[in-house]
Amino acid sequence: MKNIYFIGECMIELRATVPSTLHQSFAGDVYNSAVYLKRCFPQITTSVITALGEDNLSKKMRERFASEQLNTDYVFAHSSKVPGMYYIETDELGERSFIYWRDDSAAKKVVEFISPELVKQLSSGDMFFFSGISLAVIEEQARAQFWDIVKQLKAAGVKIVFDPNYRARLWDNVEQTKAQYHSAFSLADITLPGVEDLETLYNVQSVEAVIDYLAPYNINEIIVKNGPDSVITKEANTVQSHSITPVKNVVDTTSAGDAFNGVYLGARLDGRPISEAVKLGAQAAGAVIQQPGAIAPKDVFQQAMAKSGL
Repeated sequence: MKNIYFIGECMIELRATVPSTLHQSFAGDVYNSAVYLKRCFPQITTSVITALGEDNLSKKMRERFASEQLNTDYVFAHSSKVPGMYYIETDELGERSFIYWRDDSAAKKVVEFISPELVKQLSSGDMFFFSGISLAVIEEQARAQFWDIVKQLKAAGVKIVFDPNYRARLWDNVEQTKAQYHSAFSLADITLPGVEDLETLYNVQSVEAVIDYLAPYNINEIIVKNGPDSVITKEANTVQSHSITPVKNVVDTTSAGDAFNGVYLGARLDGRPISEAVKLGAQAAGAVIQQPGAIAPKDVFQQAMAKSGL
């Protein structure tokens, strides 16, 4: 049985539904990806590695993980920290804006819980996924230990997967970000950048420029997401362009990239070719952006994905 580990942060999501009323749910980039992967490929063991608190919302978050059939063996409880929280608003085009409260987030401490014995357990996995947000949330003094863990997993044959997912407000400065991303690209077997992320950091303004920028790194599989327009993939020396059918009814673009990532990786773990994995990932993203919030209702999402035969 294939398995994948997602390390990062899940947060409490607050979203206005009607005036003076908030809907509360749970979301975070790596968690979102894990959910959509598991919904489409239930045969793949999908684990979240994170730290929560010991409060009631942390308990409910863990229960939500379990309700999505995610493995919670690596969801740790910090004695004094709590989950981060954010409030989201969307405009008439479905574009989102956020307000965050994450200074006391337990997820910042997740590396403290990863013992040598746990690294040995993780070394039997097929994929290990982290994002730019995962990196930014980890405390600066713990990043050296994090990279040591990643190197051990890669040496054991685990495929390292990195999505840059750049959020400027989480970093002290651009130089710090670039140093961490250099380490990530150097170790990655698969990377899933968006043009927008790398344009901000490296002034690369096209899919082709992204491919060229990443060429010096030894990354076997590069999947470049160019918003609703297209996806370009490079495997070994083969570059392919994949057209995307745009969605007309865009409600909320939150987690579109996360849904793509999860379903794409699930398809690859399931042995499907890149072209099919891109098609399924794009279909998942299209289904998600037609619903409010990061996590679409399970029945609605699965009905949309059933058209692909999943």
